[in-house]
Amino acid sequence: MAILLAIILATFSISLCVWAAVLFLCFKKETLDKITIFLVSLSAGALTGGAFLHLLPEAAEEIPADKLYLIVLGAFVFFFFMEKLLFWRHCHKENCAIHTFGYMNLIGDSVHNFIDGMVIAAAFLVNPGLGAATTLAIALHEIPQEIGDFGVLIHAGFGRIKALATNYAIALMVVAGGVAGYVLSFAVENIIPYLLPFAAGGFIYIAASDLMPEIRKERVLKKSVGAFLVFLTGIAIMFAAKFIGE
Repeated sequence: MAILLAIILATFSISLCVWAAVLFLCFKKETLDKITIFLVSLSAGALTGGAFLHLLPEAAEEIPADKLYLIVLGAFVFFFFMEKLLFWRHCHKENCAIHTFGYMNLIGDSVHNFIDGMVIAAAFLVNPGLGAATTLAIALHEIPQEIGDFGVLIHAGFGRIKALATNYAIALMVVAGGVAGYVLSFAVENIIPYLLPFAAGGFIYIAASDLMPEIRKERVLKKSVGAFLVFLTGIAIMFAAKFIGE
């Protein structure tokens, strides 16, 4: 029961990222535009570090290399398919032309958050340190994503209160995913080690296909160098998180 409680608390904390995003939205648009690139860079570093420094090393202890790489590749393809099927994209700007379908975006985010919850559950079931590190990586990604999602709903015609309430309701799917992952671990024997490389493939896909291309768009040298340093900071944070629980 202690592990289940930790999973619920961790996933609930992820849902609170919606409110953190709202705090950032209180900034002036010019200020938000300046800091968004750094939030995205931190997110990219955290996800990359989470995949290569935590999830994959843990999975490699339980799964043969050939199966491990195949699952990572399969996850990469799966997330690409999900993006195309559900028009699920992680826009990090308030006005994003590809996000005109507000309700379709909500469906995609529901699936995304549910999977995040299952990933957190799998990590905690391996060990609490991995669970904490995985939760941190997801949290650092959620803040810039929620800024984008809030803007998407406003752009789609939602009022601010409705957009906030709807976004938070969708964010709570991460808790449902966490509980589902916990239950699934008892229903399907030895599934947890296989969820770790799947999660790693998802982390790598989001960082490589969504976040890093956005960082590369920055043409101002000073901001570009700063974004790269923040990206490295995200990796460094995940490296430091390796020692959590040790």
